[in-house]
Amino acid sequence: MQKRLDGSHTDEPHREGLAQRLNWLRAGVLGANDGIVSVAAVVVGVAGATPAVSAIVTAGLAALVGGAISMALGEYVSVSSQRDSERALIAKEKREVADMPEQELEELAGLYRAKGLSEETARRVAEELTAHDALAAHLSAELGIDQEDVVSPWHAALASAVAFTLGAILPMLTIVFLPEGLRIPVTFAVVLVALAVTGYVAAWIGGSSRGRAALRVVVGGLLALLATFAIGTLLGTTVV
Repeated sequence: MQKRLDGSHTDEPHREGLAQRLNWLRAGVLGANDGIVSVAAVVVGVAGATPAVSAIVTAGLAALVGGAISMALGEYVSVSSQRDSERALIAKEKREVADMPEQELEELAGLYRAKGLSEETARRVAEELTAHDALAAHLSAELGIDQEDVVSPWHAALASAVAFTLGAILPMLTIVFLPEGLRIPVTFAVVLVALAVTGYVAAWIGGSSRGRAALRVVVGGLLALLATFAIGTLLGTTVV
């Protein structure tokens, strides 16, 4: 395991802009997963009710457009709230550092004492960090915020919408261009493989168990497909 010049390991996420990158990746992976599941469930359900390609395409496109807009809007609102909260905390901390420097220095030293440093060491660390960048020191120690790495709602919204669309295209193409007899089983197989991949990638980003995460996503997607296909088949045989 190699180390960088700053002492961190190469496989650890000690990089500038980490919140932005993880924000993009999280929104992208979740968007792709939702696009695959939701649109696949719609087209499979419609295909269970009718073999008409026009009906399948219409329902699939409606689900794709509506889902992409919904995902983008949801991400934008969510991340905007997070960004506004972070900016408010940064502004508050900036005022306190400017108006109460001595009290803030004592507070910073106390935070490092609470982490296990001795009185002398905690005081020295607080003084050196304050001399270098008082605001950054307090934001990091008190709030875990980097003022240069505040998340962007536009980035999250765009990543989510694009990923949802890309994920949704997969089941759409599969079910539309296959012959009637192969539509359902092949779409099931393709969708489940794609979900396994997105679950694996999501776990890899978060550093959790990849096999378990992939299995959870696959099982959830399979249940959604089975439910909508059963409903579509039931409606197709009972509705005149």
